[in-house]
Amino acid sequence: MTQVPTTDQIRNAIDSGATGEKVGFPDPAAAPLGTDAEAGGHAPTVQERAMEARAQIEYVPPVPPNGVVVYGGLIAMVTVAIVLMRVLLG
Repeated sequence: MTQVPTTDQIRNAIDSGATGEKVGFPDPAAAPLGTDAEAGGHAPTVQERAMEARAQIEYVPPVPPNGVVVYGGLIAMVTVAIVLMRVLLG
C-alpha cells in the first residue's frame, strides 16, 4: 500500500514549487493547508489527504531557452538583413 502524505508534506510540496502551483517560496500570509478543518475540530482524513495527493499533477518546470541558440538566431537574422539590403540597394 502506498503511504498517504501528511498535510505538512503536501504543504511543503506546494511551497517548494514542486507541484507547479506557485514559485518555490514559503507563503506565510496564506492559511496553511488543513487549517479550516482543524479549526472546526476535524483534521483532514487519510482519504482527503490521499485525494489531494492524487490531484497534484506531475510538474516539470519549463526549460529556459539556451542562450547560445538565441544568440545564434540573432546573428543569423542580422546577417540575412545585411545581405538583403546589399542585394536590394545594389
